[in-house]
Amino acid sequence: MLFSLIHKHLSVNPKNDILSGLTVALALVPEAVAFALLAGVSPLVGLYAAFTIGLVTSIVGGRPGMISGATGAIAVVIGTLVAMHGVEYLFAAVILTGIFQIAFGLFKLGKFIRLVPHPVFLGFVNGIAMVIFIGQIKQFKIDGAWITGEPLLTMLGIIAATMAIIQFLPRFTKAVPEILVAVIAGSLAVIWLGLDTRTVGDIASIKGGFPAFHIPDVAFNWQTLQIIFPYALTMALVGLIESLLTLNLVDDLTQTSGQPNRESIGQGVANTVTGLFGGMGGCAMVGQSIINVKSGGRGRLSGIVASVALLLFILYLSEYIEMIPVAVLIGVMFMVVIGTFEWCTLRLFGKIPALDIVTGISVAVITVLTDNLALAVIVGVILSALSFAWESASKIYIEQSQNDKGDNVYKVSGTLFFASKEHFQELFTPQADTDDVYIDFGNARALDHSAIQAIDKLAMRYKRVGKTLHLQHLSAECRLLLKTAKNLVEVNVLEDPTYHVADDKLA
Repeated sequence: MLFSLIHKHLSVNPKNDILSGLTVALALVPEAVAFALLAGVSPLVGLYAAFTIGLVTSIVGGRPGMISGATGAIAVVIGTLVAMHGVEYLFAAVILTGIFQIAFGLFKLGKFIRLVPHPVFLGFVNGIAMVIFIGQIKQFKIDGAWITGEPLLTMLGIIAATMAIIQFLPRFTKAVPEILVAVIAGSLAVIWLGLDTRTVGDIASIKGGFPAFHIPDVAFNWQTLQIIFPYALTMALVGLIESLLTLNLVDDLTQTSGQPNRESIGQGVANTVTGLFGGMGGCAMVGQSIINVKSGGRGRLSGIVASVALLLFILYLSEYIEMIPVAVLIGVMFMVVIGTFEWCTLRLFGKIPALDIVTGISVAVITVLTDNLALAVIVGVILSALSFAWESASKIYIEQSQNDKGDNVYKVSGTLFFASKEHFQELFTPQADTDDVYIDFGNARALDHSAIQAIDKLAMRYKRVGKTLHLQHLSAECRLLLKTAKNLVEVNVLEDPTYHVADDKLA
């Protein structure tokens, strides 16, 4: 009965999900500790966030197999808040973040992540890969000084061995996740050989108790809201953008479809819960999600196991987890970088529009320089929109013919909107036209108010020279907008096509 329940709701392959979950749990420890230190809070605040967020999103989120927890994107946002107002204000901001994200999902706004253009997605993925890589390079420093000599050679040897195991073990067996084998084998080898290298325990102690329910110790008034509101809103947007783009990435890797709106709600519930249990907030984790998928984790059970295992590490197994060499985890993350980076983008130069390449590079560079994924994606979407507008503006044209009465008929093809309105005007010469002119919009779309103003302006041009303009085959949306020109044009409503807007079922 229990196995049937697990198989139906949590996992189609419990063995793979359990093993991949254990693998992810090992990789979560140093990440959570590092992000907590980056945010200026105790390592346990990051670990508690990884546990609570990972557990909640695995149960109620919209993307089985995706791993969530404390992330660098959130850590960058909250550092100033913690430094200026303290950790209690952080917990309050995290709860408000969750409320924002729940509202985002309830209003079914998750579908809009599908509007992110592919060049932006490629830039996001490549930027994340470079951020992970740079994060690992920083591990070659101790107290601000680069590691050199024998310690450096030891680290490089351990990293190379770890990467070799992950790369070549699947050629011999796929019974166990290669990453889990690499972590265990690398750790045991370092212990048996007595190699002097840094371990997780050298970064911070991860020993702690069960996270306790805790209402933030702040004044619940307007002043507090003013302090936490901008941070909460930023965290909500950054978290949702990273989570929903990671959802798309996992969709591509697994050839399945997640549910953006449900994931938004799941992220919101998770952040609300973690704020009440002393966590720093977070979102989906690209690196850990890829580790999970590559290790065979596909179901909700993998995320649940990772979270529970992480809690067990904190409660009972901290001394053993602290023995894991940092170099082993660097090797794991280097392989994640190799698997995350979209190497196909290097072959796209000269094969796709230059503006698409510029957009992808811009997103990647902004991601690396600012660690602000929301800013990078927003800039990318704006660049893509401008690129689309620029391209579409020149693709509106007309075909001229005459009807039985000898009147000119112009069949418009393309899209009439703010960027193409001037070109649209240049296509017509009222002074040289017939007294009655018909414009057929059957193959065209008028998208915005600028389009309506362009039609109105054209009608006025014909009116000034004593001629009449007639419009045919306008869409229903365009007819609703045509208020400014309603006394100047004649609309044929009998053959107007009907256009439908995508509904929420996709989300």
